[in-house]
Amino acid sequence: MANHKSSIKRIRQTEKRKLHNRYYAKTARNAVRKLRVTTDKAVATEMLPKISAMLDKLAKRNVIHKNKASNLKSKLSLYVNKLA
Repeated sequence: MANHKSSIKRIRQTEKRKLHNRYYAKTARNAVRKLRVTTDKAVATEMLPKISAMLDKLAKRNVIHKNKASNLKSKLSLYVNKLA
């Protein structure tokens, strides 16, 4: 167990941030899954900008890596463009 007040506070902060980041990362994963199973091009085209913005925001706040966000956005846009 931590002995210093500052380290005890740091543990509390880390736990709180972990829960916050986990929630938003899971929300983004679910949104990406939802887009990947969509077969209607109009719906997918409407969803893509919202999901891209969500991924960019998570990358900016270091919840996910910026390259991961870029890779996901690239693959999703390819998928939407291939829909007929």
